[in-house]
Amino acid sequence: MYPIILVRYGELSLKGRNRKFFEDLLLKNIRSSLDGIPHGRIGKTFGRVYIRTESNWEQISRRLQRVFGIVSVSPVLKKELDLEQIKKGAIQVIQGQEAQTFKVETRRPYKGFPLISPEINSALGAHILNACPQLRVDVHKPDLVLNVEIRREGAFLYSRVIPCLGGLPAGSSGKGLLLLSGGIDSPVAAFLSMKRGVNVEGLHFHSYPFTSERSKEKVIELARQLSPYNTEGVFRLWIASFTEIQRALQQNRYPSLSITLMRRFMMRIGAALAAKEQSYALITGDSLGQVASQTMESIYVINAVTTTPVYRPLIGLDKQEIIDLAVQIGTYETSILPYEDCCTVFIPKNPATRPTLEQVFQAERELDVEGLVQESLAGIEVFELGKK
Repeated sequence: MYPIILVRYGELSLKGRNRKFFEDLLLKNIRSSLDGIPHGRIGKTFGRVYIRTESNWEQISRRLQRVFGIVSVSPVLKKELDLEQIKKGAIQVIQGQEAQTFKVETRRPYKGFPLISPEINSALGAHILNACPQLRVDVHKPDLVLNVEIRREGAFLYSRVIPCLGGLPAGSSGKGLLLLSGGIDSPVAAFLSMKRGVNVEGLHFHSYPFTSERSKEKVIELARQLSPYNTEGVFRLWIASFTEIQRALQQNRYPSLSITLMRRFMMRIGAALAAKEQSYALITGDSLGQVASQTMESIYVINAVTTTPVYRPLIGLDKQEIIDLAVQIGTYETSILPYEDCCTVFIPKNPATRPTLEQVFQAERELDVEGLVQESLAGIEVFELGKK
């Protein structure tokens, strides 16, 4: 019935001279997402991508719903540029669908077709009313919309529009390094960064024996769950030992600053790894005011250790909005597994919410900051999660 899937993309069409780069990358990501699924030729016309299918358009559509840059997809029926053929196609698309009202919407990019859009709408509407007397026209709130696109390649008819993720193609904006905890927030920050075309890699800090191997496995699973949204379906995860840093912080005379100092160490290690791996930004799951380390003052003091740009996609979201997104992308159930990470295992009774640079400079004088950073970087592990 539906031998073709029509793929729509939105803001890519506004990219001017760079448009071809974005379109070609989107095509590459589509092909990658469909690995292992039988399909025919993937072609491109102005503002659209077409995928030839066999009898598996639903399976293909589900895969495409995870590809950033795609606004929506539709299973379509293609007919010759002949009004009688288009009428037959209209009945084929409408038959079997539960609806009492309908309307026809025609787009006519190919101006060589002899009828203009309103004339096509009128001819198809009359034909449908004659063939399906149980239906009536409602141009304002119809149960079903028959869409017709008149293009040089033929007439494309469809009634289903399946929403997708939108955004920019994965990998189109360069690489960023995510500070990935085992919580709810940072995987959502990764997802929103990927939506803007960032190829996201993750950096997790593991504090064995203060944190368990199950905690490490949980983060590896989160990375695996994020991989289908990322460039080529792969998520690279770096795991750095944070044990000696946490031991040093336990002995420090400024317990209220321990979270701030810990985050400054994470930023230093992240910035060093980002520079080595040519990542252009660090990404965190900070949401303003959510916890002590996410006040304006804390963020300022933590940021001061690096000149690397730090992206905070969740900065204006509340916790429920973040949870809703985590459920949507499939990471929530893993994130709430009860295995502590190094951010939660040593929380002071009264963490500083308004630290100053002078305070942290004084506290860090008691620490071998550079030595601890280099020791953590020296023992770093890397995992490739997702499609091989």
